[in-house]
Amino acid sequence: MLDKVERWAAINSGSSNMLGLATMAAVLADEFSVLPGELHLRDPAPVDAMASDGSLNALHYGQNLHLKVRPSAPVQLLFTGHMDTVFGIDHPFQDLTWREDGVLGGPGVADMKGGIAVMLAALKALEAAPEAKAFGYEIVLNSDEEVGSPGSAALLAQAARGKNAAFTYEPAALPDGTLAGARPGSGNFSILIKGKSAHAGRNPEDGRNAVVAAADLALRLAKAKGPRLSVNPARIEGGSPNNVVPDHAILRVNMRPFTTEDQDRARAQLDAAVAMVAAEHDVTIHVHGGFGRPPKPLDPEAEKLFGLVRRCGLDLGQDIRWQPSGGVCDGNNIAACGVPVVDTMGVRGGAIHSDQEYLIVDSLAERAQLSALSILRLVTGALA
Repeated sequence: MLDKVERWAAINSGSSNMLGLATMAAVLADEFSVLPGELHLRDPAPVDAMASDGSLNALHYGQNLHLKVRPSAPVQLLFTGHMDTVFGIDHPFQDLTWREDGVLGGPGVADMKGGIAVMLAALKALEAAPEAKAFGYEIVLNSDEEVGSPGSAALLAQAARGKNAAFTYEPAALPDGTLAGARPGSGNFSILIKGKSAHAGRNPEDGRNAVVAAADLALRLAKAKGPRLSVNPARIEGGSPNNVVPDHAILRVNMRPFTTEDQDRARAQLDAAVAMVAAEHDVTIHVHGGFGRPPKPLDPEAEKLFGLVRRCGLDLGQDIRWQPSGGVCDGNNIAACGVPVVDTMGVRGGAIHSDQEYLIVDSLAERAQLSALSILRLVTGALA
């Protein structure tokens, strides 16, 4: 597993590096071909994004690995991971270094090339066991998780259909192996405000200042935050020369609700704020985006799955706990399909999304054992 992680982490597969992602997808397709079933590289769904001038432009993502094994078996499971990292081709963090004995630093070693190695090792071990014929599974390794999985969300939903349970191989929430439990949802919005230009000195009253309207909207949305909803107005783009009333601006906002009811209220608050700002500033407003990550509460079925993983950990000498997390991942999307999921079955490590990211090497074997035993118990009915 360590050899795989070192080789894979040496391939830059930032979410926007199409060549690196293609290389990574080909390498992973070769590695996962040792498992039975049908393996395909699936093209992403079409996605667009709002540019700084308000136009909608197509975004490009890499292919997604999809493997389907024994689809007629009585127990059906889903395993997911992502091949992309947050480190683009021009990022200075590209090299592997040993931070200390047993601690490997490098881009993606924990998030989540280490997790993919754990998944593969566990499934290879189980394929050699007599219980293998009793369960089927699908694997999705996507190329755009770090940017919200916009091109792979439909594939994830399709793969989740009819599954008894799912494991996603994000790194543990804490270096001690603690799992992430409940997660909020996440919505990203690009809001285009169109006003009217005018001379800032001669006739400013004839203009409609889009930047002022965007700032007003940002303040209104910021006031909507509370203990069950975080709101982050992150950026205002647009403007004009100082002597011109600006006729366009774009407000970028992230919203994180804790439940589906909170999400519905958040969208209603957004729509109400947009309507009020449009009326008061005499501007037109277009909202692009949505909640790409639904909230992931810890419901009874999920608690049963976490309990099974904990019992397996205890049998292996691993003290497995979980706690809520403010982050989001593909586990949100899977849970929204009604499938119980533990989404931090990957390695122990830390400092992800920074140039201090590291992997605790001993956790490769630990977490592969934890996955293999948990899957085996699922197959033999321990969750029922």
